[in-house]
Amino acid sequence: MSNRTLAERALQKGEGILRLAPTWVPRSFCVPGRRIKLHPADYYAFGGDRGGIDERWFSSTTPADNGPKTSPNEGLSLIVVEDGGRTEKVTLRDAVEEMKGRIVGDRIWNSYRCWPMYSKFFDNKGALPHHVHHREQHAKLVGQMGKPESYYFPVQNNNYGADFPYTFFGLRPGTTKDQLRECLCNFSKGDNRITDLSSAYRLEPGTGWDVPAGILHAPGSLCTYEPQKASDVFAMYQSLTGDAIIPEELLWKNSPAEKVGNVDYLIEVLDWEANVDLNFAAHHFMQPLPVRSPEQMEAEGCQERWIAYKSAAYSAKELTVLPGRTVTIKDGAAYGMILLQGHGTMGVWQIDTPALIRFGQLTMDEFFVTESAAGDGVAIANSSSTDPLVMLKHFGPENPDLKL
Repeated sequence: MSNRTLAERALQKGEGILRLAPTWVPRSFCVPGRRIKLHPADYYAFGGDRGGIDERWFSSTTPADNGPKTSPNEGLSLIVVEDGGRTEKVTLRDAVEEMKGRIVGDRIWNSYRCWPMYSKFFDNKGALPHHVHHREQHAKLVGQMGKPESYYFPVQNNNYGADFPYTFFGLRPGTTKDQLRECLCNFSKGDNRITDLSSAYRLEPGTGWDVPAGILHAPGSLCTYEPQKASDVFAMYQSLTGDAIIPEELLWKNSPAEKVGNVDYLIEVLDWEANVDLNFAAHHFMQPLPVRSPEQMEAEGCQERWIAYKSAAYSAKELTVLPGRTVTIKDGAAYGMILLQGHGTMGVWQIDTPALIRFGQLTMDEFFVTESAAGDGVAIANSSSTDPLVMLKHFGPENPDLKL
């Protein structure tokens, strides 16, 4: 069956809401935090040499860049198409290429010719190395897009903080380029101590941070929901994290061949003024903001909050439907969603939050809502008399509803 036929059937069956299969991604330099509901026996399902699974990607048309052993379709979301007792799949990327604006909306398709964002759960037991995602002008030198991202720490995924629930952001005000240059030159000598030049902030469940491209950051060990631009570009600037040595090849990852070995180029990659911003927290910390009057939403049976709202490249909301209530939610743009808590219905679909997921198992907790379905309004019913139904919704660029 062709990709177009599968996509057409998925749109018809879901009445504009596409069911997605879980997309698991391993990282060789990470130790799983085990808070993303994957079965304990499956965290190394890709093989020990690939590293543990500590990421689940959502609404992704972006392949993971995990080196020569990357498996086919790694990082790509798959649409589940059930027809006549058979279950087939088509990648969201292929479906968007075939159906264009019918899935992502004409505004997004005409501007980007793709779905230009994705989100993920990042779930690491310890801190990541201080690293950077390149800005547009540097990413395009290696055929990629720049990558801003946002962080939100769902309370449902953070029953414990793991080893280091603090994140280093940027560089301390007053840091000089010569100080950073010395750290980078010492990368292969052991611990280059780059975080001596940075400041760590304690992470608080239920809040988030905005991290534009070009800013150094060493994400801490809370399980993190990360809306971001559709790119997997990065470079690691820290040589030792905990007891783990970072390979020098990751320092030069996504550097043009002619720039490898040029430490000044690594400094150029950074947005220097943003990294040494005296008021970094004030400019980048995000408390959730209500979409409308909380009293009005409560009366309607829900609460909805903006949780990622500082970047034009994407945005995100947290929607809570109160026990026993049914609401119809309208949005001006297509979005992906992941269910965090509860069970009920969304449009024609039964939805429920799994307690445990086997690798390869299908679920009913992740969907993609087309722009037309979002605009018409999605009916969401909470079937529980006691448990809130909570979901996260990730949108593409320049959300027309985001007017803060």
